[in-house]
Amino acid sequence: MTDTKAPVQGNGKVGFISLGCPKALVDSERILTQLRMDGYEVVPTYNDADVVVVNTCGFIDAAKQESLDAIGEAISENGRVIVTGCMGVEAERIRETHPGVLAVSGPHAYEEVVGAVHQYVPPVRQHDPFVDLVPPQGVRLTPRHFAYLKISEGCNHRCTFCIIPSMRGDLVSRPVGDVMDEAKRLVDAGVQELLVISQDTSAYGVDVKYRTGFWQGRPLKTKMQSLCEALGELGVWVRLHYVYPYPHVDDIIPLMAEGKILPYLDIPFQHASPKVLKAMKRPAHDSKTLERIRKWREICPELTIRSTFIVGFPGETEEDFQYLLDWLDEAQLDRVGAFTYSPVEGARANDIEGAVPEEVKEERLERFMAHQAKISAARLQRKIGQTIDVLIDEVDEEGAIGRSKADAPEIDGMVYLNGESSLAPGQVVRAMVTEADEHDLWADLVE
Repeated sequence: MTDTKAPVQGNGKVGFISLGCPKALVDSERILTQLRMDGYEVVPTYNDADVVVVNTCGFIDAAKQESLDAIGEAISENGRVIVTGCMGVEAERIRETHPGVLAVSGPHAYEEVVGAVHQYVPPVRQHDPFVDLVPPQGVRLTPRHFAYLKISEGCNHRCTFCIIPSMRGDLVSRPVGDVMDEAKRLVDAGVQELLVISQDTSAYGVDVKYRTGFWQGRPLKTKMQSLCEALGELGVWVRLHYVYPYPHVDDIIPLMAEGKILPYLDIPFQHASPKVLKAMKRPAHDSKTLERIRKWREICPELTIRSTFIVGFPGETEEDFQYLLDWLDEAQLDRVGAFTYSPVEGARANDIEGAVPEEVKEERLERFMAHQAKISAARLQRKIGQTIDVLIDEVDEEGAIGRSKADAPEIDGMVYLNGESSLAPGQVVRAMVTEADEHDLWADLVE
């Protein structure tokens, strides 16, 4: 019987499965870059791989099950599997479910993952920088024209529904010079859009007291505003994700109005009822949020706000839910995602009284999405007749498909340019909006 845990002298080929959020995707890119630098080849099939790495997600139970299923498939199809990522903190559960895994490590444990690959599949040759030409921007899993730029790890908040701090630790901001160096490499490689991500983008630099760093010989504070000002000089779209509405967020709205960064904020409000927000222990949930949104739009009328919400949180009453719907009417958010509350092992919210029945959660989610769909559709209808910039993502025989400045990849809407098959991904074109629904736009190219 073959010992699947014994090191093999294979062909130095590694399969890779990346699950979860963009932050996990960046972790995958870093691991793959190091493996390429160490002389390994990344292959797309189980059969060709000497070992398979699975980067897991562990945010909610459904994501954990997806991760366990992916590990099981990899073991069934290949037999030699290394596990990393957020669910890696539950090593005992992973090994109990899949005792055949070779190694388990947690999130952003780059050295441990690469070390495990070296242990079970020794590289077939030493890395030769003149042969293994890894691009300066590293190996990326996104299309050539956009990339995620992670500026920090971890989170200082202790929201009762979330276990991310227990998996990824407290906030650790990357040196601002390192962030800018990476951004410049990406832009030099052809990236047209940088998507800034972290667990809490607006907290960037809090852990180092906003200390001054240096980039290309100039002083630069480790702070969101300073970073945005510097990124805005690179001449590409810069989009901010996971921004908590702290007061200092007001300082970046003028940068959006001036066209330095995209007029787009991804703010995870999660709810609107003061009682529910208190139970969630959400930061920056004061009553002035609506007032600040109105002020932001006065300064930057083109501002797009997207958010996510949880319905059916323990203790949420019909009154709380109606408060949320009324708040949506006032806030007039452009893009909204929502999901029902799901208990997560280790989350403090599990101990809160007043669990909402599943059928009530689903009914509220349906009402929520129908309510927001009308708001989103009305806001998109206003764009008909406007001329907008469109970043082309893909082109097929029917035409080109792209995104406006109001649309982040994979989570927001698309702009369809029917008949424009001569365009290419990465192009930014001008187009006039002719149609809209609650998600997408249709437009005609403007010469």
